[in-house]
Amino acid sequence: MSCADRTGPLLATLAASKPGGRILELGTGAGAGAAWLTAGMDAATRLTTVEVDASVQSIARRHLGEDPRIEFVTADADTWLTGARGPYDFAYVDCRPGKYLRLDDLLALLAPGARYAVDDMLPQATWPEDHQPRVDGFLEQLPEVPNFRATHIRWASGLVVAARL
Repeated sequence: MSCADRTGPLLATLAASKPGGRILELGTGAGAGAAWLTAGMDAATRLTTVEVDASVQSIARRHLGEDPRIEFVTADADTWLTGARGPYDFAYVDCRPGKYLRLDDLLALLAPGARYAVDDMLPQATWPEDHQPRVDGFLEQLPEVPNFRATHIRWASGLVVAARL
């Protein structure tokens, strides 16, 4: 699933808030989120975008691959997190690792003042029956995460935007 139409401008705005920064996207997909992120980035900002499915990521590479600010990584995000090196100034997570799995590892990559955003927090027609408990657990866990301030926004596909304190 690509990010919702209303999510894209928010991603561009959040990316613009980190001039010269390092941005991470887990779950490139076909590149809709990456396109919005790069629309908000200045010339000195760099985006690392990780996707497990090379055939899907090839669509993003075809449309965005000439942009020298983007590093495409074809890897399982869960595996990639094991060797990842921060700090990042903003992370947009659109897959299970970094959201439902290994949240602590992802958050440890963020610099003080960094932003963290996830989408698909409201029920979606494409969800399997066992997915709602994952979302509920994630939303219940966030207020307890030390050194982060998170807001659940019931807008678009449902968003969480957080900042590292």
